[in-house]
Amino acid sequence: MLRRTGIALPVVAIALAVGTWPPTVAAQTAPPAPALSSSPSASPLPATSPSEGGLPTPVETATPIPTPSPTPPPIIVEPPAVAIAPGTSQVLRVNQVLGNVAVRVADPSIADATVDQVTRTVTVTAHAVGRTILTVSDDRGLTRDVAIRVAYPAGTVAESASIRITGHPASALFVKEQAVHAAKLRAVPRPGATIVATVDTVTFRSPLHQDDIAGVDVPLILQGADYLTVTGTTHVSVDNFAEPRVRPGKLLVSDYPETLRENGVLFTADLTTEMAERFLYYHYNPPGQPDRRIVLKAENTSAAPATLQIISGRAGPGQYEMEVGHLSTERFLVNWTQDQGTVVTLPGNSVTTIVEQLLPAGQIVSNLLQLNEINGGSLHFTLLAQDAADPIEGPVPQTALLNGDHPHARGIYDPPDFRFTPQAYDTGGEDLTVQIGQIPLPNGLRQGQVLSGDYGVLQDVTVEMINHSANTRDVALYAEPRGGKATGTFLIDGVLIQAHALPAFSHFKLRQYTIPPHAFLRTQIVTMPEGGSSYPLILRFAPDDGSAPPGAPDSLVY
Repeated sequence: MLRRTGIALPVVAIALAVGTWPPTVAAQTAPPAPALSSSPSASPLPATSPSEGGLPTPVETATPIPTPSPTPPPIIVEPPAVAIAPGTSQVLRVNQVLGNVAVRVADPSIADATVDQVTRTVTVTAHAVGRTILTVSDDRGLTRDVAIRVAYPAGTVAESASIRITGHPASALFVKEQAVHAAKLRAVPRPGATIVATVDTVTFRSPLHQDDIAGVDVPLILQGADYLTVTGTTHVSVDNFAEPRVRPGKLLVSDYPETLRENGVLFTADLTTEMAERFLYYHYNPPGQPDRRIVLKAENTSAAPATLQIISGRAGPGQYEMEVGHLSTERFLVNWTQDQGTVVTLPGNSVTTIVEQLLPAGQIVSNLLQLNEINGGSLHFTLLAQDAADPIEGPVPQTALLNGDHPHARGIYDPPDFRFTPQAYDTGGEDLTVQIGQIPLPNGLRQGQVLSGDYGVLQDVTVEMINHSANTRDVALYAEPRGGKATGTFLIDGVLIQAHALPAFSHFKLRQYTIPPHAFLRTQIVTMPEGGSSYPLILRFAPDDGSAPPGAPDSLVY
């Protein structure tokens, strides 16, 4: 055995001492360890210990890593904020606290708070409208701030409502629209609050047939900057009242003064069970004027209640006159075709507001109504303009009719419908043209202008297209405005066709037809001149010229 001496052994010798042979290449080439020196500056050999491979390894001293103190869990308050009305309370649950819970309200005049140490709850009681902070703390000194808002709710949502409608049948969209309208009427918002309710949030998918009843749930939101938001659902019972379709006997028009510069009565008329009436109004509130509201009131002077059916084509407020006039006509024609209306009961000796429309400055409103009294005594109607902030309900003002500086139509006109004699078009002959809005209607019952353009007059045209040849003929129906730009709504064989503003003397295809040899095809067009547009307009039957069909990207017809 080798003895340890004061001289370090070479690496090779160490390998031999532990019985390793032959030595590795690293061991053979490693330089010899330096000899120990007896000088005071010499360092002693480091302590060694046997390793698994037999080589001594240095012993290292590890520096201890300090253990961090645990982060105390924060206080949790549920809910994390408080929004309540004056005079009401809300209970908050406090979690992850140590020891006793303490609370402090920054402004005790707005709200105060009490603690239940057993249940770990805090009860906040509101006193006055305002905002403040509740601070919750525990024995560790941790705190949690909770915002408190005290305000009045934006209003109340009715639990239920019921309405009667008509329709052959009533479409799912119409049912939803009327249910939303009924739910909004039953809601009671605070001053300045708004009601949010749309058909998109209502689930109802099937048409409602006559004598059927459906239940429709309408979600509502009442909100305002100074109020607490209120949400709720009104269950609306919808009854499709069986009423035969009727046609009006007169056309009432209120378009004078078209531009409003003061409040007052715009139109008056009477209605009886003997004759339904169509009523068109179209009014503009120019910039710089106060915001207004158009209101239609029905006065029942009889002691007995009256039942009234209303078919409506309400549109606006909007700033584009042609768009408002087009939307009003389109909505009315769709509802009129399916007899989709509402049925209201007017109590005896009462005044009832049956229509109200906001009319802000710089905006236009329009409506086409069919008024059909089902039963009851004579009804007196008054259309008036009032400030937007004035009460909607109330007596009818006893004032003279308003006047304006530029004459427009205001009166009672006859007939309300034009039913053209059935026309025949020979596909091998000359073009067939039908003029819409060409004949001014006299105003024989009330002072005012003639009704140029036939606005509000329903035009019904039936054409039989005959092909006498042995070849198939391609035919088209075109719209050609002649008085200026004009929008259009056409029910062609029951299909709704609409036109954006067509330039004067333009030529746009409304529909295409293919007539087999020695055959004929009958088509029906129902349309109505639209407020804001210029008439007359020519409907032309002619050979298909290959121009863009309706719905094409380069067509104004859709």
